[in-house]
Amino acid sequence: MIATLSAVERTVPIRGETIRLGQLLKLSGAAGDGVEAKARIVAGDVTVNGEPELRRGRQLHNGDRVAVGGEELLIVAGG
Repeated sequence: MIATLSAVERTVPIRGETIRLGQLLKLSGAAGDGVEAKARIVAGDVTVNGEPELRRGRQLHNGDRVAVGGEELLIVAGG
């Protein structure tokens, strides 16, 4: 039998309609600061909607899903 690990899902409310990926990582606690956020993104540790994302400035919108460090973050705009 093969065990699979599933990501822990958590909603992250944002003000406004969009947030940049680097900002989201800091807001959610997935990165302590901008330097750590950039390092995680450049290392390929982050996916957006199931696709690897290497742009720290990637604009995220309501309903986007970001996976990082075994956690899946669901963006909820207007929170």
